[in-house]
Amino acid sequence: MALVLLVVVFVAWTQTVFQGERDATLEAWRNPAITITSTPDSIVMEPADGASDTGLVFIPGAKVDPYAYLRVLSGVVEAGATVVITKPTLNLAFFDVRSLDDFTAAAPGVDEWWVGGHSLGGVRACMLAGEGESDAAGLVLFGSYCANDLADSGLEVLSISGSNDGLTTPDDVTGNAGLLPVDAVFVELDGANHADFGDYGVQPGDGESTMPREESLAAITEALEAALLGTP
Repeated sequence: MALVLLVVVFVAWTQTVFQGERDATLEAWRNPAITITSTPDSIVMEPADGASDTGLVFIPGAKVDPYAYLRVLSGVVEAGATVVITKPTLNLAFFDVRSLDDFTAAAPGVDEWWVGGHSLGGVRACMLAGEGESDAAGLVLFGSYCANDLADSGLEVLSISGSNDGLTTPDDVTGNAGLLPVDAVFVELDGANHADFGDYGVQPGDGESTMPREESLAAITEALEAALLGTP
């Protein structure tokens, strides 16, 4: 009986998520330059015109609403990339045993796939990128770092972090940098915190953001465009 109660409490805890902010989500949905399709497994974001052959499978942070990343990722979609945001099992990436292929199938027109994620979603992305059968060309980390060794993986890597992140601190990022290829690109956003990588409000334990929201959005888009699409 005690075990059943623990399971019920745990499942209930996983369903209490950081909800995406309505205005930011609507801004993405109403953007005529992109199309958004929600499926049971993911949210597919595609350019309305001029799509490239590059895509990104993006894994949300623990208990963060997948829709909280729509606006943050809209910029690179406008520029030509396709983005598939996963809907993790129990809202926790570590419980999601699906492969990268299970999500790339949502956009069969894409030839080159990157995988990435925010916070613990980034840790899971590292695991998917390092699997032997993975076809990932690159890895994107938002306020995150790898727990597995990808130093000799040959992957292209972009790590974007915030100087005021209280959950994935600058020391966490630099302390685990040796697990990434030597040519990994590191971008630190001055004044950004952990929650600046999504639109879901304040997160307990985080630092205070002092970076204007429009600046953080533009900086994230610029870094993603350079990595995924080769935009100078």
